[in-house]
Amino acid sequence: MSRKAKSGRQGKNGKNISSKSNSKRIKGTEYIGVGQMARDRSLFVKVDGLDEDIYVHPHKTRGALSGDLVRIVAKSTKSLPGRKMEGEVLEILERSKKPFVGVLHRMGAKAWVLMQSKNMPYDIELDTAVLASEAKSGYKVAAVVDDWPRGSEYPQGHVVDILGEMGQNDTEMHAILAEYGLPYKFEKEVADAADAISDVIGPAEMKGRRDFRKTLTFTIDPTDAKDFDDALSFVRLPGGNYEVGVHIADVSYYVKPGDLVDKEAQERGTSVYLVDRTVPMLPEKLSNKLCSLRPGEDKLTFSAVFEITPKGKLVSCWLGRTAINSDYRFDYETAQKIIEDGKGKRDIDDAILTLWGLASIYREKRFKAGAISFERPEMKVECDADGRPIAVHQHISKEANWLIEEFMLLANRSVAEWVATAGKMDGRERQDAKTFVYRVHDTPNLDKLGSLGKFAGHFGYKISFKDADGNKIAHRLNELLEEAKDKPEFYPMEMIALRSMAKASYSTDNIGHYGLAFNFYTHFTSPIRRYPDLMVHRLLARYLEGGSSADKNYFEGQCTHASEREVIAANAERDSIKYKLVEFMQDKIDQEFEGRISGLTEWGMYVEIEPTKIEGMVALRSIRSDFFDFDEQRYLIRGKRTRKIYRLGDAVRIRVKSTNLEQRLLDFELIEAARPCRGR
Repeated sequence: MSRKAKSGRQGKNGKNISSKSNSKRIKGTEYIGVGQMARDRSLFVKVDGLDEDIYVHPHKTRGALSGDLVRIVAKSTKSLPGRKMEGEVLEILERSKKPFVGVLHRMGAKAWVLMQSKNMPYDIELDTAVLASEAKSGYKVAAVVDDWPRGSEYPQGHVVDILGEMGQNDTEMHAILAEYGLPYKFEKEVADAADAISDVIGPAEMKGRRDFRKTLTFTIDPTDAKDFDDALSFVRLPGGNYEVGVHIADVSYYVKPGDLVDKEAQERGTSVYLVDRTVPMLPEKLSNKLCSLRPGEDKLTFSAVFEITPKGKLVSCWLGRTAINSDYRFDYETAQKIIEDGKGKRDIDDAILTLWGLASIYREKRFKAGAISFERPEMKVECDADGRPIAVHQHISKEANWLIEEFMLLANRSVAEWVATAGKMDGRERQDAKTFVYRVHDTPNLDKLGSLGKFAGHFGYKISFKDADGNKIAHRLNELLEEAKDKPEFYPMEMIALRSMAKASYSTDNIGHYGLAFNFYTHFTSPIRRYPDLMVHRLLARYLEGGSSADKNYFEGQCTHASEREVIAANAERDSIKYKLVEFMQDKIDQEFEGRISGLTEWGMYVEIEPTKIEGMVALRSIRSDFFDFDEQRYLIRGKRTRKIYRLGDAVRIRVKSTNLEQRLLDFELIEAARPCRGR
């Protein structure tokens, strides 16, 4: 209980109470943004439209905390290494509703939530009069800050959820969800509303649908999947062409705009995939039963049906509502074996092999058109029945994955093109195109690509991205990575290139999808787990029936919300992985590993160890042989005395020094430069 507040205080509703500072008030421009607190109690304020967060010294935060909406005054500065803007909080406009997670501590008539988060350095004082009796000392809880009165040592708040005993797997996973304001269960009324939805498929439900129930149809999904929201059908046509159907669960038939289930799905925005569990967007009745395209069951679907020549040319595309009955449920491994064997007597074997041949054509064409190809390994944490991590291994995407990917991309692209071209499908966007939800991806940051060019120049590569359009950038980038492949510099080049990429998002303004090299793209294929796909289904159904253009402002707001929810879900998923990786490393203290430098900052060297790619940090102050300075332009650190250089991507050897589960951190100790890691 010794962590005392050292900043000014802010009263309720953001009214200024006091503003004591050790220096004169900054003179500059006023901004409004959202704060993110660091361990040293400084604040970094993110302002829309600014490329860099504004730094606020701990004595100038006025009691603002992570997530608070603040009004600040800021100016450019050269006094802070690596930072362009320094500011001072003038007013807290709105306290964050996002809870902080900590450990409850009761002492007589008083209680606090003790914080161990790197983003919340202050404990929260509680009103014991409204604290539930089942909230026991030592339990993890989620608490919201309500106020920080003048003269108070701690911010004051209340508990919004009792998560359970520390260290229990469910407690820790629920804690991660609580930190991001994500629910881990459905309210009873929402679940009851889903359970009440009829599962009958009769003449009324089939009205206006094409019937594919006797057409060869199958799904390919991960082994442990329960929600099968996409299926493929295949028919050889008399003229030698193929009819390929991409069938997607018709969630929009069951979930109506504005009903209880829809409101909940809209708020959630997406399913969340933690290491050991899925937090679905839709209740189980819909996600795992009614809308899951399980084999041997009639299902209602929304489909894109293509006629395709053996050489992959699209002859026609039909969009509309359908019904299917899946014949086979494959996992990726089983489908992969069929592809690798290259033969089979069954019709389904022929279908998979033919579709793989078409997918190969589309994949090659996509990369020739300028799609970006990154090869960063995807690591999976394997847990036992109790949620304990028992293994970390690389997930390798193979031909069966690519088969499904290419046909989902084809469906997504075709739906977007149909709307954007008013049904002409000629690649030309119409000015009178109706309001739609697009999945967009902007061109890379040219300044960051310039840094990549300079970095590559240190290794003898001659490349410039200046004055290059999106297509040329993609080709130059792919050529650079291909030339550097299997060389030590490939790893840092790929990382710098990845960091230059824009973030994909949802928008009603179509700017295309740079990473996929598509002029038109949307998300149509996963309405069970993504709300934008459900919006796309509704809009597409409206326009297929000749309906007028939807309200652009409304759907743009929904796009913004969906993009924000996607980021929140991704952060929660990433934190669950970090937690399990740190937990996995707890019994490996003092063990040594080879690895590569994955990041460099003024305070530390981040290292990914082999073969698990688990990342930890070597604090620069812990390297005893020398004092190291960080060269941000060259992505290296250099010893002042020895002139020893460590670059991004260098192979090193480390010892596991400590683990911190609460903050999901790993501390490494540098041993020595190691021989190059195999396989890179």
